[in-house]
Amino acid sequence: MPALLGLAYTTAGGVIGAAVTAYLSRSHERRRLRADVHQQLHRVAAARDGVRDIAVADERSISYLGGRRLRATGEFGVAALLEDGTDAERALREAFEGLTVAALSAGVPRRALDFAGGGEERALQCEVIVRVDRRLGGVLDEADRDALMAACDDYREAATQLLLQALWHPWAGRLRMRARVRRLRVQVEALHRRQEAAMAVLAGPAGQHLRSALPQRRE
Repeated sequence: MPALLGLAYTTAGGVIGAAVTAYLSRSHERRRLRADVHQQLHRVAAARDGVRDIAVADERSISYLGGRRLRATGEFGVAALLEDGTDAERALREAFEGLTVAALSAGVPRRALDFAGGGEERALQCEVIVRVDRRLGGVLDEADRDALMAACDDYREAATQLLLQALWHPWAGRLRMRARVRRLRVQVEALHRRQEAAMAVLAGPAGQHLRSALPQRRE
């Protein structure tokens, strides 16, 4: 009996040890995947927050985006530029492609990822609207402009939090997903109306002089 017990203990110990090793390995992998997501979020933020100017869009801006441009840049024929002259739309799109791979690998639902991407695009569009307004000498009502930016920041932050909730607390995130998505849809509809109203004002008589107020893109 003692020998059998010893064998049982040895076997059980081996099984437990293997289980612990597997658990630690999975835990390490989850941490790595989550770290990858956060790293890609920083890349996205750098593209979104790094806009330094707008300029007249050229063929490069249109061709390498495949014709798929933000409503604001397409409407006004401009390109949003980072410090080094890189097109911010292109940088944001490439950064979000990296985030997509990292987030899906970490088990983030596609719906949460879609809202996060939409929040980033809306944020960049708001930045373009504000910079167009500055180039035109401040056509938008200050209160309306501030309300637009506040709504944009709130929506982007809420969409990012949806992604992070799904990343760090997947079970709780699934339970709350439907209610949070409903709130986000209400937010984005209101934000869309504000953006459309602002672009309509900027496309008015003052907007006819926008191209002459903008620099050309440099090589």
